[in-house]
Amino acid sequence: MKSSQYIIDFYNHYDENNRLVLKYGMVEFLTTMHYIEKYLKQGDKILEIGAGTGRYSHTLARQGYCVDAVELVEHNIEVFKQNTLESENISVIQGNALDLSAFSDNQYDITLLLGPLYHLYCKEDKQQAIREAIRVTKPKGIIFAAYVISDGCLLDEGFNRSNINVADYIRNGLLDPQTFASNSQPKDLFELVRKENVDDLMSTFATTRLHYVATDGCSLLIREAIEDMDSETFQLYMKYHLATCEREDMLGFSSHVVDIFQKHK
Repeated sequence: MKSSQYIIDFYNHYDENNRLVLKYGMVEFLTTMHYIEKYLKQGDKILEIGAGTGRYSHTLARQGYCVDAVELVEHNIEVFKQNTLESENISVIQGNALDLSAFSDNQYDITLLLGPLYHLYCKEDKQQAIREAIRVTKPKGIIFAAYVISDGCLLDEGFNRSNINVADYIRNGLLDPQTFASNSQPKDLFELVRKENVDDLMSTFATTRLHYVATDGCSLLIREAIEDMDSETFQLYMKYHLATCEREDMLGFSSHVVDIFQKHK
C-alpha cells in the first residue's frame, strides 16, 4: 500500500482513541454498534480489520465475544494493548487490509472493515480489501465496510467551517468543477466517495446488501448543537437519527457511511 507512510505519520499524531468519545462523534459509534448488534449471535467470532485503537473491538470483547484485530499503525496497536482488560478474549496483530493471509478462509461470523477503505485510492486496492474481508468471513456471514463521503465532508469542512478552501480544491484538481466529485490522492489522507462509487465497487462480489447507513448523518454539520444537548435531548436525537439514517434523501449529508452486506453461501 503506497500510501501507508502517510497513514502512519497521521495516526502517530492523531488522538484516534478519543475520536468517537465526543458527543457528536458518539453518533457514528452508537449507530454502527446498533447495526452490529442486529446481527450478533451468542458464540460469534469477530474480526476487525484496521482496528485503530480498538474502540469497537474492545466493546465487543467486553460483551463476551471472541475478537481478532488487525491494525497497520504500531502506535495504535500500543494503545489497543494498553486498553485491553484481562477478561477480554481478544488478539491484535500488525498487518494491512490488502493481505489477510494470516487468517484462513470462512473463519468469522462478522467482519468489520471500518477504516481501511478511507485510505485506499484505486479501485483495485479497494476491491482487494473487500475481497479479503469476504474471504475470511463464513458463508452467510456479515461484513461492515465504512467509507468517507465527499458531499458530507465538503458541506461540513468546506462550506460550513472553511477548514478546506473549496476554490483551491477545484484549482488543484481535487474537486470536479461541474459535479464536485472528489479526486483524492494519498497525500490527502482520506479517499472521499459517493454512493455510486460504492455500488460500483460492490457490483462484482457475491454478496447481498442488507443496509447502507449514514452513520453520522447531519451530526458533524450541527456538532455544536449536539455537544450542547442535555442527556434527554441527545437520546431523542439518536432516536431520530436511527429512524432516518437509511433514508435515501439523507445519505449524502453524512460524512461517514457503512455498507452492510452478507456473503453468499
